[in-house]
Amino acid sequence: MNKYIVFCVEHYNPLGIVRSLGEKNIKPIVIVIKNKIVLTSKSKYISKLIVVNSIEEGYGYLCDILNKEKEKPFVYTADDKITCYLDARYDELKDKCFFFNAGKKSRISYYINKKNILECAKRHGLNVLDTLVVKKGDIPENLEYPIITKAEDPTVGAWKNDMFICYNEDELKNAYKKIESPSVILQKYIKKKNEYCLEGFSINHGKEMIITIASTYNYLLDISYSPYMTVKNFDRFDIKDKLDAMYQEIGFEGIFEIEFLVSEDNKLYFGEINFRNSTWSYASTCAGMNLPWLWSESMKKGKIDTQVIKKIKPGFTAMVEVTDFKDRVINQKYNIIKWINDLKNADCKYYIGKNDIKPVVSNLWSRIFGRAK
Repeated sequence: MNKYIVFCVEHYNPLGIVRSLGEKNIKPIVIVIKNKIVLTSKSKYISKLIVVNSIEEGYGYLCDILNKEKEKPFVYTADDKITCYLDARYDELKDKCFFFNAGKKSRISYYINKKNILECAKRHGLNVLDTLVVKKGDIPENLEYPIITKAEDPTVGAWKNDMFICYNEDELKNAYKKIESPSVILQKYIKKKNEYCLEGFSINHGKEMIITIASTYNYLLDISYSPYMTVKNFDRFDIKDKLDAMYQEIGFEGIFEIEFLVSEDNKLYFGEINFRNSTWSYASTCAGMNLPWLWSESMKKGKIDTQVIKKIKPGFTAMVEVTDFKDRVINQKYNIIKWINDLKNADCKYYIGKNDIKPVVSNLWSRIFGRAK
């Protein structure tokens, strides 16, 4: 029997993987790297918990488990650094487990680079905003503002803290003082109407891929994702063939997220692909399409059953409760009674979950008393 392993940093993203598997009566082994918060490690669905201080330490435990197993376990990752760490060890792992990969050593790492994935999207006919790659501190001549800065490689630098909207050269110079990434994307900034985020999985090295849900945000934040969204079935079939072609080029198999910006004239601009479990994937589970389980079953069968797609009810919403409370109630002074009603009606709650309350209790306890319960 295949074992299931979640190798992650403490966060509510991998908590969604653990819960998704648990709701299918699968209790995974969890190798978790310590973080400021405590969430995933408190889930009732964990069969064995291994708490570590680093990726390297966690990888040592992972190898110990894999070396003892006769049947290949399924290994799930939920952040770019761990995913790329395993990707760099593709040759060591390919015969020992099923994990997110693109068929060659460090191939995910190549396509996780924003310059490379944007060029790939453009090759296959998707709209891409004008983009330059520069060394931190460089200011190209005749640069048209406004622009948004991003780290070229999401595993280097300060991730979303390297994102700044700059309307002139002085603002770009100030941004450079805060940016940590040595290589920076300068991308044309346009006012967005929304974002369009797709969750799905692929097998057979990208030859088969399926999108289970599409999310749009119920309110917008300039340089971050919104923690309150509406979820529906994928409905932009005009881009499906282009995405299929991208996945066949990349050769990826695993759970993924694809992000698009929606302009004010409803044009889709490709943003990025997350080649690992996304935070929003648990919404797919709540909508009846359990991505971690569907991926493993499809890998076993060697094919994707398109009948897995379920019709999502109109008005299906998902909420990151703690973050949304901070953004709307505290920062935007949104009416708390209305917020409680939004929370009550949300079909997917990323912290509270369904029948796994201890992670959110522990998290709230630590926020109040400074330590996990």
